[in-house]
Amino acid sequence: NMSGKSTVMRSVGLNAVLAWAGAPVRARRLLISPVSVGASMRVQDSLLDGKSRFYAEITRLRQIVDMADREIPLLFLLDELLSGTNSHDRLIGSEAVVRNLVRRGAIGLISTHDLALAHIADELAPLASNVHFEDHIEEGRIAFDFKMRPGVVRKSNAIELMRSVGLEV
Repeated sequence: NMSGKSTVMRSVGLNAVLAWAGAPVRARRLLISPVSVGASMRVQDSLLDGKSRFYAEITRLRQIVDMADREIPLLFLLDELLSGTNSHDRLIGSEAVVRNLVRRGAIGLISTHDLALAHIADELAPLASNVHFEDHIEEGRIAFDFKMRPGVVRKSNAIELMRSVGLEV
């Protein structure tokens, strides 16, 4: 939580779009093939359209999967994949979506707090891998170094963060 996963994903997508528009990018060096960008981030419900957050997300995921069939390769960015449903359905659905995208040759980033999803990368290796960010306590506060590390995160900071805002946990 708060370690920068979503920010990294937005940065990757933004820099890909900027690079192909011929604009400056925030990088020392960027070598990128032509890609289309499909993102499911900050998905919202719509009372006007009668769509729940979950329905909005699955329709967006359908669009992204369809993008993987186009001539230009797909860069997908999936933030908190299927977080609007129960753990059982999220696991089955997430695994199916990821396998489908990889099978179609898409590349991308996926963020999650659900450690049960980590096995998907192991099963798809070497086409997929898990990475994480870490935090540490500094002067009684949670601090982040924003360095990407290989593997699955070994500890959670959610309870510490809840306590830091005064929630009794």
